[in-house]
Amino acid sequence: MLIRLGYEIAIECERPTPIVSLLEVHEDRVPDIKRQTRVLTSPSVPTRVYKDRYGNLCRRMLAPAGQFRILYDAVVEDSGQPDEENTLAREIPVDELPDDVLGYLLGSRYCETDHLSDLAWSLFGHLPPGWARVQAIVDYVHNRLSFGYGYARSTRTAAQAHEERVGVCRDFAHLAVTLCRCMNIPARYVNGYMGDIGVPPDPAPMDFNAWFEAFLGGRWYTFDARHNQRRIGRVVIARGRDATDVPLLHSFGPHRLTLFKVWTYEQEDHPATPPIHGIDKTMTARVLA
Repeated sequence: MLIRLGYEIAIECERPTPIVSLLEVHEDRVPDIKRQTRVLTSPSVPTRVYKDRYGNLCRRMLAPAGQFRILYDAVVEDSGQPDEENTLAREIPVDELPDDVLGYLLGSRYCETDHLSDLAWSLFGHLPPGWARVQAIVDYVHNRLSFGYGYARSTRTAAQAHEERVGVCRDFAHLAVTLCRCMNIPARYVNGYMGDIGVPPDPAPMDFNAWFEAFLGGRWYTFDARHNQRRIGRVVIARGRDATDVPLLHSFGPHRLTLFKVWTYEQEDHPATPPIHGIDKTMTARVLA
């Protein structure tokens, strides 16, 4: 199957402002890109891509004073299969974990393992280790938090989300990641595209999504505490310890968001070249705070 995806983001800066964006399709999925535009900016400015410590593709640029727009559009091939499930995947003892995985057991800015460790062990310590335990954590977070765009707060931590019982998809991911780490299960935060493919359409505007990956049986598996189901058509943008590592747009100075559009859907008409303007299925989206 083919997935049409992209974004259009506009900001306003009072003065020339350095920007780093994490909006590139992850290197793992680059071979699946069938057609794409360049990342276009208006006004046009030089940009440069580099790879961060987590393997994400980041783009540097200097936004001029005034209005500044970034736009990208692509068609990506996808298997059409839901997220892989392996109920037999086991937990790996900490002393046997690969060196590069150990960091995903530690607390981080939004994932305070020290605050939630006792709670995690009281809730999940008696459960069979492995896939069933991670799924139990996902079920708990899914039922514990109520989702709503109006609940977005960029400073909310996992412990605060647990106490307040509300959040957006990043809060669901942060809380699940934290509880997994408390149980010595490596977990990492993921953001990317995920459209309403294989599920009833969501009337809310399209947006980037956040989910997480847990390390079981020697590899990473996708879990989604917000939706709590195997989904079709995820396209990863970035992975990190938590949202601190993978901001969609980081400005080194103040800016004001003036436009935020995201689109991701199964393409049926297969045009030879994806158009830049007049994208018919694009919907204005709320910011992933």
